[in-house]
Amino acid sequence: MSVDELTGTSLAGLRRRAGEIPVLALHGWLDNAQSFVPLFDYLDGLDLIALDLPGHGRSSKRPDGVRYHFDDYVFDVLAVAEELGWTTFHLIGHSLGGAVSTMLAAACPDKVRSLSLIEGLGPISARPDAAASGWRKAIRLSRERPRRVHPDAEAAIQARARNTDLSINEARLLAERGLVENDGGVSWAHDLRLTWPSTMRYTEAQVIDLIAAIEAPALNIYSEPLSDLVPWRILERRLAALKQRQLFSHPGGHHLHMQHPSVVGPMIKDFIHACQHAA
Repeated sequence: MSVDELTGTSLAGLRRRAGEIPVLALHGWLDNAQSFVPLFDYLDGLDLIALDLPGHGRSSKRPDGVRYHFDDYVFDVLAVAEELGWTTFHLIGHSLGGAVSTMLAAACPDKVRSLSLIEGLGPISARPDAAASGWRKAIRLSRERPRRVHPDAEAAIQARARNTDLSINEARLLAERGLVENDGGVSWAHDLRLTWPSTMRYTEAQVIDLIAAIEAPALNIYSEPLSDLVPWRILERRLAALKQRQLFSHPGGHHLHMQHPSVVGPMIKDFIHACQHAA
């Protein structure tokens, strides 16, 4: 078994070879590939590639003048799979990465063998009458601003953990790929355009339509109590739309896979192995 650094012209990541089953792991918003490192020791049998999505970790930023549209991540992931020669593969997704995985599985049922979603069944939706207000917010708040500079790595790690469910050690793990030297101190390296408001969101009816089109079995993992990312009344309808679903919850926070890898990891491994060998 080994963990290799992946570098390319646009996307970077980590590859942990502990088997032959092809798996792509997609992290959450403003996180990076390091968020999956706590799971590595529990995912035997998998050829796992944890990506840094564009603008995150050590992957390239979008070109100047280009926004980060949620849908584009689907094409980024498909390009990686094509370059690897993977015609079919499994997906692990956390939060944003789970939403991207949901979209990809709906769009490409012939490619995705299974979904392991950690707090990430579908994207955040908006009311049908919120399109104009969403655009106005995006125009108003999409502005370049100075990047915050911290005196040292420890200060940056403290800031990342503040007001989140991340512990200092978990924030420190993300910092291994997320910090760069900047003006005599250190900064988090993610592209600040990632924090700009979205110009458009799907309606909940559209999200349900996408989820209902997923043919792959899906393991849905959630914190207990449920985080406020998606209200239960919405999540319940989304789960009901899945053709093949399993639901698991465990005490913890939004980064449950980092906090309790010895629980989450074996569950994901067993699920992927079962899906891989199913007729």
